[in-house]
Amino acid sequence: MILEGKTLSTQIRSTLKSRIEACQQKLGRPLKLVGVAWQGGYASYLYLKKEVEAAAKLGVQGQVVDIEQNTTLEDFVNLIKKLSADDNIDAILIPKPLPKHLDTPAAWEALDPAKDIDGAAVLNIGRLFLCKTASEIENMQDFAPCTAKAVLKLLEYHKIPLSGVETAVIGRSGTVGKPAAHMLTCQNATVKICHSKTKDIKASLSSCDIVICAIGSPRFLKADMIKEGAVVVDVGTNEDENGCYCGDVDYEAVSKKASAISPVPGGVGPLTLTFLLENIVIAAERKIK
Repeated sequence: MILEGKTLSTQIRSTLKSRIEACQQKLGRPLKLVGVAWQGGYASYLYLKKEVEAAAKLGVQGQVVDIEQNTTLEDFVNLIKKLSADDNIDAILIPKPLPKHLDTPAAWEALDPAKDIDGAAVLNIGRLFLCKTASEIENMQDFAPCTAKAVLKLLEYHKIPLSGVETAVIGRSGTVGKPAAHMLTCQNATVKICHSKTKDIKASLSSCDIVICAIGSPRFLKADMIKEGAVVVDVGTNEDENGCYCGDVDYEAVSKKASAISPVPGGVGPLTLTFLLENIVIAAERKIK
């Protein structure tokens, strides 16, 4: 089974244009998305560029503000505060990774949670981790990280059972790995988190029926690392040594052993972008209310 995300993405996007037009009519102006871009992060920069382009097709104004490796934390925090305070900005997207000295609690505390469409603000991520069940997450009046949400919705759409299933998440980032693992536990999956310091990842994965790879390393997951018939979700967006676009999974080899696998591109990615678009609309609708 190919776990494609394009069909569900198209279904969700089909409802967004009319909602955007209704919001624009009530606000008396176009909706506006501002992205903060660091070109040093290949995946995040590509991610932001695609989101701004997709938003523009739906009539949402997009603006990209560039930051540099030498941008100071003070300047970064002040930028976030300025964007958060601007009433004409409905949504803010700051994809990770960022220069390490900028990725701090001080920055994410400055981000208005009502405009934080990717669930990075301290309040949003904190409330997510207070949830214990899937229904609590669904009813949460806050934004969850969209890539983690995309992983869960992709599995749900393709009717992959989660309750009681032994599942591994490779990667422990605050953007994908940790929130995805938490959201899986809220679906009653039994979850382990593997990372760069895991002594024997192959042994850890040997009993797992579902493997979600979000480690940010080109073609990291090999066929001999998973059990026969495992379900594999590839969250990676990488540029390999030859400049080719690829995921975290060695797709050609792993697909021969897995019972289901998500492709790159065409799997998690389309859903991530669509949930970000939907969150722009939700942010505007909440502002109107």
